[in-house]
Amino acid sequence: MKGYRKVLIALNGNRDVLTQGLKLAGDEKCWVTVVKVLPSYEGDINLTGIKNIEDALCSNSGAAVSGIKADAAETRALVKVRVEEGDIPAAITEAAAQERCDVIVMGAPKRNGWRRLFGDNVVEKVIGMAPCPVLVVGA
Repeated sequence: MKGYRKVLIALNGNRDVLTQGLKLAGDEKCWVTVVKVLPSYEGDINLTGIKNIEDALCSNSGAAVSGIKADAAETRALVKVRVEEGDIPAAITEAAAQERCDVIVMGAPKRNGWRRLFGDNVVEKVIGMAPCPVLVVGA
């Protein structure tokens, strides 16, 4: 696989996707954007007992960003991290278009848990909407 200059790694909670995406970027000596998409909150905030739902939903994003940057430092990759909110396939493909990425790296769907994290057919939707090739890696 030659010729990639910008790689987008779409995280789904599986650290293997990040590891394999960073390896590809290191092999290709290219720029990396890592995107983590949080689903939009559509519930009734009065029923949750939480005063600031955005802080609660994003509370782990700072730790996730630090972990991503630490992994990137080990591979000497230059990484930009984006935390987005909204429709997952649309946010991934929009980030790839905005960053002018040459390839999107995503994790393969798992039998269990995958639908809980990503919902139905996220990989298929990204492949259909993507402005560039999508590399689906196994866990």
